[in-house]
Amino acid sequence: MEGGGAQQSNRTVEQVFRDFKSRQSGLIKALTTDVEEFHRQCDPEKENLCLYGFPNEQWQVSLPAEEVPPELPEPALGINFARDGMQQKDWLSLVAVHSDAWLLSVAFYFGARFGFDRADRKRLFNMINDQPTIYEVVNDGGGPKKQVKEKSFVSNHSSNKSKSNSKMQQQQESQGKYSKLSQPKDEDEHLVEEDEDEHGDTLCGACGDNYGADEFWICCDACERWFHGKCVKITPARAEHIKQYKCPSCSNKRGRS
Repeated sequence: MEGGGAQQSNRTVEQVFRDFKSRQSGLIKALTTDVEEFHRQCDPEKENLCLYGFPNEQWQVSLPAEEVPPELPEPALGINFARDGMQQKDWLSLVAVHSDAWLLSVAFYFGARFGFDRADRKRLFNMINDQPTIYEVVNDGGGPKKQVKEKSFVSNHSSNKSKSNSKMQQQQESQGKYSKLSQPKDEDEHLVEEDEDEHGDTLCGACGDNYGADEFWICCDACERWFHGKCVKITPARAEHIKQYKCPSCSNKRGRS
């Protein structure tokens, strides 16, 4: 596999992280902007194929390395076999998950090879963890943050549809938290401009900081307090699958009772 031996110079955390980011960019291209070509190359009639990301931000679908053991950890084998057996979105998500796992294995392979100590490994992981995963990019569509945030409001409060209209109206008047849900989509830009005014006095229930329009927030369905997603370890992708969210405090209360 090309791009392996050239990594001899990656001997610092910053260099390994740059390698990680470049490979990730290549893989994201394959699963988003170049998805039609990627789909075409993953012919189920061919042998076991792998998806590689390279330090030059390019990608390639090819057979695995022949040498044993390989110079670098190998990506998931046989991604092409499931191409026609499932919905394309689900297939791309599956490839994205395996690609995320491969990127981590390559980064920490370099960490072990170059003798990173505990502090360096922790710093490398934190730098990687601050980046969105390929899975998140593929499933969020790479859209603006305002779309992700609005989507999280809808999914987070989908379980509240059974609440009475009077209670919903009371919440709208007192806190203005749900006003975005009742607006038509063509007013999206106008709503984004009003977003900070509506939520500017909202404080995170965990860190106490003010609301920020460029940040992902989630509301607890039990205590109805808002939290930064990062403070409660909830990502936009994970929020999509939560029918009723309870913050750590409310979850602990339930456990004690």
